[in-house]
Amino acid sequence: MIDDIIKREIGVALSAQLSVKIQINRAERIQGGDINETFRLDTNEGKWFLKMNDARKYPDMFVREHDGLEELRQAGALFVPRPVCTGTARNRAFLVTEFIDKGGAAPDFWESFAAGMARLHQHTQPFYGLQAANYIGSIKQYNTPYTSWAVFYAFNRLMPLAKMAFDNYRIDKPVLHQLENLCRRLPQLFPDETPSLLHGDLWSGNFLVGANGKAAIFDPAVYYGHREMDLAMTRLFGGFDTRFYYTYQAIRPLESGWQQRIGLCQLYPLLVHLVLFGGNYYNDVKEILNGAA
Repeated sequence: MIDDIIKREIGVALSAQLSVKIQINRAERIQGGDINETFRLDTNEGKWFLKMNDARKYPDMFVREHDGLEELRQAGALFVPRPVCTGTARNRAFLVTEFIDKGGAAPDFWESFAAGMARLHQHTQPFYGLQAANYIGSIKQYNTPYTSWAVFYAFNRLMPLAKMAFDNYRIDKPVLHQLENLCRRLPQLFPDETPSLLHGDLWSGNFLVGANGKAAIFDPAVYYGHREMDLAMTRLFGGFDTRFYYTYQAIRPLESGWQQRIGLCQLYPLLVHLVLFGGNYYNDVKEILNGAA
């Protein structure tokens, strides 16, 4: 819940950013994720979306999310809620963003979504990575820059999680060795591509249909990486409509062999889920490693 002191401090932060006195009239809890409390704020200046978590556990999480949302917004490819302010109040970290009103999907929803993702992936920079580490879920995501995707994927993605999974008894030594061996082979498995701006955690729970019938994306784990990562992520946990994939491929075709690399790209989010939740994600990881052997 939000007590009056937290409400007041969030109101002060909003007022400073918006240059108008903000009065929070109501904070209604809405469905959120695993680590964050989420609310709709009704104020004298309209509705806003609020996320809160434990500032002692995740001291910079919302600062990094704010930066990621801005990075996506600057690309202008898809609708991204505007981040307004971050801060702390009584050991609670908070992020306030634009509130997204839901609507019905336009007839060309999936085609438009795919075209937006293709435009997003055209934004590039000279290296894979980002200026700072951020988060995927509650796990730190390292973004040390590299000019090689294979090196970036091994050292910033797979191996940190492999070590974490091993230390937490989620995998045994043979699986750890499989992951190490796979990382050595990554330069032969991935084609060279220009780094693309990625959402980084694009599954069906991190977009919704806005009031205009178009896709709105949020909860990113932004970095510049191989674009097949975003597309492989969309195929997990239910997947997107087939029109999305056909349209993307028509606009910006993937390099040959992309079907065989889907599992390699999904290995990262599956390792994230294995570290966090254990369970059947072990079998998913093992199946990909056995298939890549």
